[in-house]
Amino acid sequence: MYFVYLLCCADGTLYTGCTNDLERRLAAHNAGKGAKYTRSRRPVSLVYWEPLPDKSSALRRERAVKRLTRAQKLALIGASQPKC
Repeated sequence: MYFVYLLCCADGTLYTGCTNDLERRLAAHNAGKGAKYTRSRRPVSLVYWEPLPDKSSALRRERAVKRLTRAQKLALIGASQPKC
């Protein structure tokens, strides 16, 4: 099982990624060992995730989510995040 996820960074930006181990990946982002984008924007918090059956479908969904506008991403997570 794979996951597509959205993180809310400390500066209020959103980051999209995919992984097969959500807890480990979130810990890596917060330890500064995740994506280069999140290293200078810590701490990050997980605001959205969705499970997908395999890696190829997760990568397709990640690409689709990355194409969304910020407003569409906020709608996806429920827009209850005042900072994001």
